[in-house]
Amino acid sequence: MATTGLPRTTLTDLSRVTESLEMITPRWSVWVLMTLSAKPLRYAEIKPKLPWLADGQLHPRLRKLTDAGLVERTEYAPRHVTYGLTARGADLMPVLTVIAAWGNTHLEKDLVADKTTGKEEPERIPPAQNIEDTLTLLTPRHTTPILWALQARGATSAKSLAAVAMPDSGLSAVYPPLRQLVDDGLVEAAGEEATFQLSEHGRALAPVYGTVSAWAAGRPLAEAAAHPVWGHPPAPSQTGPGTWITNQSRLPAPPATAPAAHVLSAQPAPATWQTGDLFSHQIPARPIAISPAGGHRR
Repeated sequence: MATTGLPRTTLTDLSRVTESLEMITPRWSVWVLMTLSAKPLRYAEIKPKLPWLADGQLHPRLRKLTDAGLVERTEYAPRHVTYGLTARGADLMPVLTVIAAWGNTHLEKDLVADKTTGKEEPERIPPAQNIEDTLTLLTPRHTTPILWALQARGATSAKSLAAVAMPDSGLSAVYPPLRQLVDDGLVEAAGEEATFQLSEHGRALAPVYGTVSAWAAGRPLAEAAAHPVWGHPPAPSQTGPGTWITNQSRLPAPPATAPAAHVLSAQPAPATWQTGDLFSHQIPARPIAISPAGGHRR
């Protein structure tokens, strides 16, 4: 993870979270993990459940998840090998449930006609796809440090964000990831002083980061709600470098009053996954399509 200007304890936590998200981000990793969540399966049993994956895609994914300690390969005989979740992989399932819930609530969905009534309603997205789409938003470089800084500091200037989240980079380096976060709907402008804050979607990431943090540290997921950064409302505005706040005010962040795009342009429980839920929908060719005009989209 890139160096940040955060306190050591927060930096350690942030590093674990970033590495954990990157561990499960490669495409189809989540699908494989959820396929194995019920019981160990032989390769020939996995293939029909993930029919769109060629051997050249499935084999490497199983190997990488095994190397990561999430999947266990058990060889009973040369022609009898099973793949199943390790204890660590099984503990990850409730975390995936939280990530899927955020994606289902906060990512845009196309309207489709109900086959029975003909009435348009939001399309149903498989949990695994919601997870992958959410991870696509959270794993670009500097994304998580910036989001954590805004959660802890409240409305903050780009200069201060650069100093806290990207201290080894120049001021101009903060604008591309910040602009992407605005386009993705996770960050918004906060007034007329070129400051930024988490949007409603960004603030709603609290349970996601809290549970990932607890899992990454090997702590009970029940501790997620008491996370030192995400277990509190965003802090009041800070426009100077200041001190990293670990005991935030209960006051909400200030409401957005200026278009973020304009400001930027002017600045340099264990989860049970049902197979039908996982695979009853067509898999999009590309997880995320960002609207040029901004907004939180798939």
